[in-house]
Amino acid sequence: MNPGDRIRVDSDDRTYEGVLLPSSTDDHLVVKLEGGYNVGIDRDGSEIDVLAENVYEIDGAQDDESDESTVEFDDDLPTISLISTGGTIASTVDYRTGAVTAQFDAEDVLRAVPDLAGRANYRGRVVANILSENMEPPIWQELARAVRDEIQAGADGVVVMHGTDTMQYSASALSFMLETTVPIVFTGSQRSADRPSSDNVMNAVSAVEAAKSDCAEVLVCMHASESDTTCALHRGTRVRKNHTSRRDAFETVGGEPLGTVDYGNENVSFRRNYQKRDAVDLELTSELETDVELVKFTPGMDPAFLDIAEGSAGLIIEGTGLGHVHTDLIPKIEELIDDGTTVVMTSQCLEGRVCDRVYDTGRDLLDAGVLEGEDTLPGTAKVKLMWALENSGDVEEAMGTSLAGEIQDRSTPWE
Repeated sequence: MNPGDRIRVDSDDRTYEGVLLPSSTDDHLVVKLEGGYNVGIDRDGSEIDVLAENVYEIDGAQDDESDESTVEFDDDLPTISLISTGGTIASTVDYRTGAVTAQFDAEDVLRAVPDLAGRANYRGRVVANILSENMEPPIWQELARAVRDEIQAGADGVVVMHGTDTMQYSASALSFMLETTVPIVFTGSQRSADRPSSDNVMNAVSAVEAAKSDCAEVLVCMHASESDTTCALHRGTRVRKNHTSRRDAFETVGGEPLGTVDYGNENVSFRRNYQKRDAVDLELTSELETDVELVKFTPGMDPAFLDIAEGSAGLIIEGTGLGHVHTDLIPKIEELIDDGTTVVMTSQCLEGRVCDRVYDTGRDLLDAGVLEGEDTLPGTAKVKLMWALENSGDVEEAMGTSLAGEIQDRSTPWE
């Protein structure tokens, strides 16, 4: 009996069936059940039957050639580039450790999601193979260049497969770095493909359909609800992951999603204005000033906490309400600005915009040289400032202007 074997265990009047995983102790068995969860079982008193040997190879790839799907080229279909960066949508269980790990490339995704066949011609490209907490600005730049290259090579749309935890940052980065002529659609999954409740198939299929649409913007395509009916299309600069594990974790802050994809009939519809295909020339401006910090003000914060930003090119502050901090922090903020750090105020409220002209504290912040971030999300503001410091001749104007839909017009209804 070895890890990777399918076994049945009778223990304490209960029966468990699944794949044997490595265990850190000889006293326990670890079994991955059909439902996708791992269970630990005392060996003492357990009856074990091996149902099949080596169901999974040691690297975690299922040894079943029938899982492979061949996607033939069809002159009548659009060409979609699938770019993989890793994450749960491109993950499986690693049978050496029992943990979920990113180890599929784009070709593996096609084999894992046979529903993609017949919808488009595909080109696969791997930019990174990481979990999204390991995403860094240099990878954003590499990703942006890869997307530009794929579009130049004739891709009619691009789907970026990405881990969900930092997807909103990467989507914001590409929103600022690329003027695109085709849709760029980020997608991922909250639950790995080996779980029956995985959302990877619906999200991947819906993302491909969105990439075939005429909306030439950076979008995030994820479940719109817990059911398998509709995916929401969020603008890349207005989206936020608001739940750790729900399949509908992503929301457009301050309004409704830009559009939806109905999974049953693959109908893509948009409820608000968007940039259409070929409305602009393809352009890449990927330079970033990475020395930008993001801090959240909380009551009782020591002004010395802002020492982290000393010498930095930029600082985003998540202030309270309309964009405030304790008055004791203002001299330190003014000192940072005098030393050359661009400081931008955002709000830790989920909706609404900064306005530092209402209360004395806000006016003091403006007098110190703080820039208002309007209703830009704090994470988006950090990415935007990184971009603006390298690519804008007037950073103050750039931070107060909507460049990629990150600042909403307060008079525009959501229809």
